[in-house]
Amino acid sequence: MLKTCLIVTLLAFSLSLISGAITIPLLKKLKIGQPILKYVETHKDKSGTPTMGGLFFIISSCVIFLIFGGLKSRLSTVSIAIGLVFMLVGFLDDFIKIKFKKNEGLKAYQKILFQTSIALVAGFFAYYNGLTVFFLPFSTKTIDLGWFTIIFVALIFIATTNSVNLTDGLDGLAGSTSAVYLTVITLLIYVQTIVFGYFYLPIQEFGGLTTLCCALIGGILAFLIFNVSKAKVFMGDSGSLALGGFIGAISIFSLNAFYIPIIGFTFVFSSLSVIIQVAHYKRTKKRVFLMTPFHHHLQLKGLSECKISYLYSLVTGILGVLSIIFYV
Repeated sequence: MLKTCLIVTLLAFSLSLISGAITIPLLKKLKIGQPILKYVETHKDKSGTPTMGGLFFIISSCVIFLIFGGLKSRLSTVSIAIGLVFMLVGFLDDFIKIKFKKNEGLKAYQKILFQTSIALVAGFFAYYNGLTVFFLPFSTKTIDLGWFTIIFVALIFIATTNSVNLTDGLDGLAGSTSAVYLTVITLLIYVQTIVFGYFYLPIQEFGGLTTLCCALIGGILAFLIFNVSKAKVFMGDSGSLALGGFIGAISIFSLNAFYIPIIGFTFVFSSLSVIIQVAHYKRTKKRVFLMTPFHHHLQLKGLSECKISYLYSLVTGILGVLSIIFYV
């Protein structure tokens, strides 16, 4: 299993690297550049940077995974379908931004309608396939949510995709944090199979989900070569919504949905910082943060984009270790 994971990671990395080297010049030639918010002063020089980079590393990862028998695992196959559908929603959002040269793509209600529809389908799939039992963090206990799984899964998908999307605001931030998250969830699944055996899911399902994680990790690592400061390409909503979909699907279908707000705390806080800012400002006309999401607050405090990406990845890694170490 370890050998397969390493091979999948390396091949996904290689294919994504080659795809990026081919795709980025093409994106430049087609003038598929990212419009930048005018009030983000430090990002003025990023205007016109090629976007939709998520397409090449997501597709590369999926291709390698499928070559390695991905269709043999039902849950990982459904995870790919969910991730790709979210990628299509993100692509539509990116396309509108580029076509009309504005930073806003789909209307908020349109995006949430698409996300809710996909999330509900995933919720019904989980419920009707008996995926209603979830591990409780920092314990050996589980909880069966029964029919409430439909609503729970839908809410998880909506929250996760939007949170990862909001985190994608600095060079290398969403990519590096997602890579660490997926590495941690891979290790968590592996440790859980040692502790619980294959009582909750068959071996091929756990194996399929961990292999999918490895393919995505390889793809993201290659993407980061082009995306770290100063970025030569952005992942766009095509990448961030897809990553949110994959993170949600892999975590839910491996029965680790309750670990998302723990290991993915930085994603969650991106959303929470926006909610806190808006709610407080409406009530008092004062701001809690200099700018939201929170990574912009840190940037205005003087932290470089590289340091913020490192900080987010470090926090994700530490929380991941704390989640895993309980089982050891």
